[in-house]
Amino acid sequence: MMQQPPRLLVIILNYRTAEMTLRAAEAALADMPQTHAELVIVDNDSGDGSAALLAQEIAARGWGAGNRVRLIASPRNGGFGAGNNLAMRAGMSDGAAPDFVHVVNSDAFLDRGCIGTLLDHLQNHPRAGMAGSHVRGEDDLPHATAFRFPSAAGELEAAARLGPLTRLLSSAVVAPSLPEEAAEVDWVAGASVMMRWDMLAEIGLFDEAYFLYYEETDLCLRAARAGWDCWYVPQARCVHVGSVSTGMKEWRRMPRYWFDSRHRYFAKNHGRAYAALATCARLAGGGLHRLRCLLTGRQPEDAPGFYRDLAAHALTARRAAPAVQDPSRSPATEDR
Repeated sequence: MMQQPPRLLVIILNYRTAEMTLRAAEAALADMPQTHAELVIVDNDSGDGSAALLAQEIAARGWGAGNRVRLIASPRNGGFGAGNNLAMRAGMSDGAAPDFVHVVNSDAFLDRGCIGTLLDHLQNHPRAGMAGSHVRGEDDLPHATAFRFPSAAGELEAAARLGPLTRLLSSAVVAPSLPEEAAEVDWVAGASVMMRWDMLAEIGLFDEAYFLYYEETDLCLRAARAGWDCWYVPQARCVHVGSVSTGMKEWRRMPRYWFDSRHRYFAKNHGRAYAALATCARLAGGGLHRLRCLLTGRQPEDAPGFYRDLAAHALTARRAAPAVQDPSRSPATEDR
């Protein structure tokens, strides 16, 4: 008997970027297998008419035929993880679970062959729980998308930006040089990442206590602790504009939810004492960077008020009860 192709669910999360989401959907559809593959667009409670526009365009372009494309309107904006979880819990159009889930950002445009390459890699590596793409900007420059897990040493190195310290702490550098061939890494960015459903059924979905940032890092760490591998696959390529939904490029200061997510990652996965150590390391590295800038006349590279905000958040977090419960698991996850 001929083996049935794997069932693939592609997810694009929209938040006030309907036109770009349609571009991302068009690129994904052009690369998706013709059978056993569906695309779900989740409007994350945009409140700007995005859901109506997306529904109109899906119908006008004939994408909804055979449930090839579905739109889910979330009743709330719970962040990146919650929006993607909504689509994953919905599953395929017939209610069954997919074999693989491909999360694609609304500002990421898949090259031809990206999906097939990721699918092949996961099918050829049974313990591969997830595989991430090579991501480049519109200027054709590669983005850092293959990482080591954050650590106190990594926080010190990243903040200090000192060559001798980087060489000393080379094994803790969070964003090392990108591998030229497929390689196992600690975690990959969520702009284009394909995941195995068997892994998600075992470890749970995204932790929805992260509104934005660190949620994919947390998921990869949980996967690694359960014995699943994470791969960076440079032959699977896409273009990523970056920070369109979040407006990060225009930020004058880091928003509180970034600090919340960072603290949750360290406290949940390593304990509150280690979270405090990581913050101290980041502050110490920032101090070294500022001292070097003072001595050389260079401009500091950190956002205005970053270390003041980081210290203030750390003091607030110390007085709060540690948030260690992981809401990513649910009966819907268990049942599939």
